[in-house]
Amino acid sequence: MFRTLAALALLTLTVACGETQMHEAREDLGEFSARVTYVHTDKARQWPTSRDAEGSEWNAALENALDTRMRRYEGRQQYDVAVTLEGFLLAPAGIPLILSPKSVAVVNVFVYDVEKKEFLAREHQMEIFESTTGQSALLGSGHARTKEEQIQGLSLNIVDKLEEYMAEQHKENGWFDLREGAVPDAADDAAAAPATAPLANAADTPAAG
Repeated sequence: MFRTLAALALLTLTVACGETQMHEAREDLGEFSARVTYVHTDKARQWPTSRDAEGSEWNAALENALDTRMRRYEGRQQYDVAVTLEGFLLAPAGIPLILSPKSVAVVNVFVYDVEKKEFLAREHQMEIFESTTGQSALLGSGHARTKEEQIQGLSLNIVDKLEEYMAEQHKENGWFDLREGAVPDAADDAAAAPATAPLANAADTPAAG
């Protein structure tokens, strides 16, 4: 039994991945620049077996991650980005090496083209798991991390995956390509305009067909 557990522990440590960092290399997002960012958590559902948490407890971590990552881009075209937290499970304490549940969240994301006044992404749903490190792999997230740490880690992973999704769409579908006739100061003009906040109520926006 001891040899089996030791072998399992070694395998777990080998496959464990590092945690996502706030400051990582930027993706290729073309001419993207964030005008405003939004986070909605008021309708988030806590799933069975999750540690208790209110949707509002996610606000600070999600807002910080979204704003920090999106504000790194200084393209010439303005976009609004929103994330709505739909549901989550913050892993409780399990049985180390045997039953080690991972935290997970489901979000809908929105990307809005300010100049064209149209959605590029409207309620695109993503399922995001927390990162696994050697400690959490061995002990389980519920033992290795506090509730606050789980929320912070998941929030960063949500925005990281959103950023990767946007880069993929830019590469494959031309999102954020420089528009014909665009001039260098176009972004300045858009930024100076009042933010009408089409995503302010994104959580109540009907899904696209």
